[in-house]
Amino acid sequence: MSAATPPRRPPQAIATPCVMVCAVDGESGLCLGCFRTLKEIAGWRALGEDERTRIMAELPARRDRIDPAKLG
Repeated sequence: MSAATPPRRPPQAIATPCVMVCAVDGESGLCLGCFRTLKEIAGWRALGEDERTRIMAELPARRDRIDPAKLG
């Protein structure tokens, strides 16, 4: 007798701060849309949920590292 295979669940969506404004500020190294670094953006899917949550909590404060004139 073989064990029944459990039904497959659809993949769970990963929370992301991306707002589809992808331009990196050379001075701060942060994306002007979401305020993440290129390394964070590239590795976002591989990060654990706790790490993504920690980074997302830091993003509002990162905005202050960008010259307001660049944000429109």
